[in-house]
This record gives sequence, structure tokens and C-alpha cells, in this order.
Amino acid sequence: QVQLVESGGGLVQAGGSLTLSCADSGRSFSGDAMGWFRQAPGKEREFVGGINWSGSATTYADSVKGRFTISRDNAKNTVYLQMNSLKPEDTAVYYCALRRGPNVAIESWGYNYWGQGTQVTVSS
Repeated sequence: QVQLVESGGGLVQAGGSLTLSCADSGRSFSGDAMGWFRQAPGKEREFVGGINWSGSATTYADSVKGRFTISRDNAKNTVYLQMNSLKPEDTAVYYCALRRGPNVAIESWGYNYWGQGTQVTVSS
């Protein structure tokens, strides 16, 4: 059974960095693509980025490209979101998601399982 648990959120000043982790404690996810999404108050959930099953390919939203990096360690069943040069507009609840398939999808409906989310707040 899939159980995704995010960690690493918190409060950071603009320009700072945070690394989020998402661990699947229920099973190996080495064959599945993983995605990161975020949702700010009053806004729809949006795609941040994703990584394919092997870690050989990543996709990012334009708003985070060049600042955020996604990686994964299949031996640890963990995916990471390294966030640099954070901006106040990055403030949101961040969710990881698992897609039963090898390649990334940018639509939220393309994912089968979701974590509970972790809050990231960037102060100006």
C-alpha cells in the first residue's frame, strides 16, 4: 500500500533555500513517476515539477525552472525537492504525488496517490 509522507517544510526568508522530502513507507516506487504540486490559499493546485521512474528525466513549471531541483533515491523510496532562491510567491502547501507509470504527468489527475502536504512559507 502506498503511503507518502512529506517533510522539510517551514518558514524561510526570501532568497533562502529549503529541501522537501517525500518518502513512500508502504512499498517500492522505483517503477513510478513522482510529482510535486503546490496550492496557495485561494488558488488551484499547480504542478511544480516531476521526475520519471529512474530519475533520468525531470520536468519543471516555468515559475520554478532554474530554482528548484527534483531528485530521487529509489533505494530509500524517497523523492526530494530542492528549492533555492525562494520567493514570497512560492508560499504554499506542497504535495508529492505518485503516478503509476514511468513518465511524468503535469496534470494532477494523472497521479494516483498523494501525500498530506507540507507548508512552505517564504517571508519578504
